Amino acid sequence: MVTDKLKLLSRLKAQAAKLEASLATQRPAALAALPAEFGFPDLKSFIKALKAAAQAKPKAARARAAKPAKPRKRKRARVTEEIKAAVKAAFEAGQRTGAIAKEVGISPASVMALKKAFGFTKPRAAAPVAPAAATPASPDQVALG
Repeated sequence: MVTDKLKLLSRLKAQAAKLEASLATQRPAALAALPAEFGFPDLKSFIKALKAAAQAKPKAARARAAKPAKPRKRKRARVTEEIKAAVKAAFEAGQRTGAIAKEVGISPASVMALKKAFGFTKPRAAAPVAPAAATPASPDQVALG
């Protein structure tokens, strides 16, 4: 098993060596044919055209590529009519504020504001009025005794 793999590896290495040798002999001929392939009469004019093409890059292409603008994240959710209707239906179904907020995708504070706008909240009871503080008695009103 291992010996078979070693034999295969040596065969593949021999094939790779043959391919590298073949490329080494073919590459100079392919490079020599490039000027004629692109319509240049000689190597000197081909190299001159290559240099001109390499230097003629527009400044924007050579300059540092600008990063695309990041979309700004909204700080507040847009409460659409569909969201309002969904919140109202959820309240009527008896769901809790946190569950509604997660389901609809808005904050619990926004859900509470809608709850108040729909009249689902009870107004707070008025705080009892404390009796007026007694004014300190003057020395004439204090009976000693």
